Amino acid sequence: MRTRAAAFLFAPTADTWLTILRTGLGLQVGLYCLSLQSSWSALLSGSGGGIITREFAEAIITSESRSIPRLGWLIAGGEWLGLSEQTTLTAVWFILLLTASCLVAGLFCRASAIVSWFLYLCVAKSTGVLSYGVDHLTTIGLFYLMLSPLPDRRALDVQLWKTRTAEAIFHGFFRRLLQLHLCVIYLFGGFAKALGSGWWDGSNIWRALTRPPFDLLAPEFIVRLAALLPLLGIAVVIVELAYPFLIWSRRTRRVWLLLTCGMHLGIGLTMGMYLFALVMIVLNVAAFGPAAAERAPHAAIPPAPAAV
Repeated sequence: MRTRAAAFLFAPTADTWLTILRTGLGLQVGLYCLSLQSSWSALLSGSGGGIITREFAEAIITSESRSIPRLGWLIAGGEWLGLSEQTTLTAVWFILLLTASCLVAGLFCRASAIVSWFLYLCVAKSTGVLSYGVDHLTTIGLFYLMLSPLPDRRALDVQLWKTRTAEAIFHGFFRRLLQLHLCVIYLFGGFAKALGSGWWDGSNIWRALTRPPFDLLAPEFIVRLAALLPLLGIAVVIVELAYPFLIWSRRTRRVWLLLTCGMHLGIGLTMGMYLFALVMIVLNVAAFGPAAAERAPHAAIPPAPAAV
């Protein structure tokens, strides 16, 4: 039993999955920074311009735990150095964008992953009242990335400084952890959807597509497809519930990976949740994409009988 568990957890794996995770998350964080460039200061300043300010959001997380990273720490440190809040926020934006670019290029991989994770976590927690699943999943992905055996052989760190890459069993272990984590996410997500009636009758699909600011599709178009909404809802439940079981089999892995990525792509295109779709596709392709791309071994063809 122990031998089988060790073989499962430490199965030797190429570092292709890590290349996908590194470049994908670097792109994710970079696009996140660019998407908030115009509203960065207004969203994250202490006073803010809206009803919910950063200080209000940080007061909520402080009531839960004082050890949760937040931008207030960095701003307080900047004030100690004589920097204004605006200067600190601008520096955080530039550093986060810089580390994202380094991840895409594979430059200073370990340091870039750690800094990206910490700064992204600070921003996500300081805007926790306004954040949704994309921030949690990006943080999870960056956490796995900074612990993984960086750099991979396609990174500039290896090409420029001949940095040694880790052994295949370490890649297998960290990829396996990511795979298991995704299975838990989809299993409980599927259970939560299956327990309610909204996914079976399509009403949750209707609400998701018509609720601002995700109402990209015209209501008239959605009405024409009303008969398909229950089928779409049931399909989502099936894809998520079956994910932890069918994603492992070589026969069904490729199909289920395509269905899962297609589901997230559809969510991104129809609801404008592009970053959410991107991070889910990156995590899935990194975890199971290299294995899904492998061809199943051909069955051995018995030799033809010798002529008499």
